[in-house]
Amino acid sequence: MTKNALAKYTRRISKTVKVAFQKTFVYHFQVYNHHTLSFSQEGEDRILVRLFGRQENGFYIDVGAHHPQRFSNTYLFYLKGWRGINIDAMPGSMDLFKAIRPEDINIEAAISSSSECITYFMFDEPALNGFSKEVSLKRNFSSRNNIVGEKLIKTKKLSEILDEYLPTGQTIDFLSIDVEGLDYQVLLSNDWSKYRPRIILIEELSVNLDSMISSSRIKSLLEGYGYKLFAKTFNTTFYRLISI
Repeated sequence: MTKNALAKYTRRISKTVKVAFQKTFVYHFQVYNHHTLSFSQEGEDRILVRLFGRQENGFYIDVGAHHPQRFSNTYLFYLKGWRGINIDAMPGSMDLFKAIRPEDINIEAAISSSSECITYFMFDEPALNGFSKEVSLKRNFSSRNNIVGEKLIKTKKLSEILDEYLPTGQTIDFLSIDVEGLDYQVLLSNDWSKYRPRIILIEELSVNLDSMISSSRIKSLLEGYGYKLFAKTFNTTFYRLISI
């Protein structure tokens, strides 16, 4: 772990201790009990908690995991005792995962529908890193964040990762996908005859709900595999497996 990463991790631990102290000694329990814990960018993990309730020992796949805690749709479940597979293409991204989430399977890899070398765009805000040239250039010119590097990375199919790393007989409770431009290709790369997560949450950047429902190719693809759209945050849609 680098000094910078260690410093960030130390600050995170200090914040956690501070919150625990406030909960125990400062705030009245009945007042604090109305607050909810979330690590996701848009509260996606709270929707998942509503779905899975008190289920123990679940399993997740996080494609485009980004960070073991920040903007994570899976860290809250890790704290609950769930385990899973975290995948991210950013060079060195798995160092923090191995330090903070050592009981997960942590893989540095780029996922797409075919094996090829494609350009990975890296921003000064790592949450924006991705493979879409169109999306990356648009963000570079229209936002406060800038591209700071590019790297050719060889992609793999999601099915190849799962064939190698998914424990035998393991049910996938939910699959989270957020890869800034290749989300649809990640879905295409799965072997749906073998791997069918109960819930899929995926980034879809259409803010027009009517348009998204009527023309989303992600929705059309997943409906063909027996999934039904049932929830949405600002940028994330949720699909539930209806039939097998």
